[in-house]
Amino acid sequence: MTPAKLFALIQYPLPHHLLSRLIGRLADCRVSWVKDLAIRAFIRQFKVDMGEAHQPDPSAYPSFNEFFTRPLKDGARPIGEGLVSPADGTLSQFGRLEHGRLIQAKGHDFTAADLLGGDLEAAGRYRDGSFATVYLSPSDYHRVHMPVAGTLREMVYVPGRLFSVNAATTHHVPNLFARNERLVCHFDTEHGPMALVLVGAMIVAAIETVWAGQITPLPRGGVQRIRFDTPVHLEKGEEMGRFKLGSTVVMTFAEPVDFNGLDAEQTVRMGQRLGKFD
Repeated sequence: MTPAKLFALIQYPLPHHLLSRLIGRLADCRVSWVKDLAIRAFIRQFKVDMGEAHQPDPSAYPSFNEFFTRPLKDGARPIGEGLVSPADGTLSQFGRLEHGRLIQAKGHDFTAADLLGGDLEAAGRYRDGSFATVYLSPSDYHRVHMPVAGTLREMVYVPGRLFSVNAATTHHVPNLFARNERLVCHFDTEHGPMALVLVGAMIVAAIETVWAGQITPLPRGGVQRIRFDTPVHLEKGEEMGRFKLGSTVVMTFAEPVDFNGLDAEQTVRMGQRLGKFD
């Protein structure tokens, strides 16, 4: 058995939500010496470039969470043409949906319906479209931005587990992105419907949006849908949400996307051009 498979297997019996909530409380600690120690250790371990942060002084952040979701300097992420990356990270998979299915990793795929919380009507809109998945590592910038301009139509909270979403787990846990807790944000765009899915993960303390604040964690229960009578419009490159201790963004588009020149597992930065709509 490989170390990667063993890492994936030992996650099954763990109390995912309890561990994540405990870590979340620690990350919100505002005792100066505690949060400063954690922040500086994190910067050393993951070689975080504080030179691009709006506030480069690690001790200026009130908590580890404030540091982790830190804004960047103006102009640090130029916005390219066409469809752009919503976040810094690894472009783990991308391409066309095949019979309503998205690729998770080699040998693993999952349905759009499962990803979107069992919504067959919504999944049908993406049957012949495209998708892209961006994994945010601990060292990455953890705010999520709009890959194209859009108007929010509905937000859906889908409860689930909190497996890690690193490469080892995506290769060994079937239907990972459709099993984990996630926030599905449905947008109308000039290229048709788009869903941005913010996937929770092990020790991810919370997911926030700019229009509703902190969304997760929510009490256990079923799928929760929130529609917006007052339009929430966001331009391309504008922030739409953030992770408190990173995760993954899965994007689905109703229209085909030409991802010419990209490779799976390549590093991308927020605002980087990913492709154009056919």
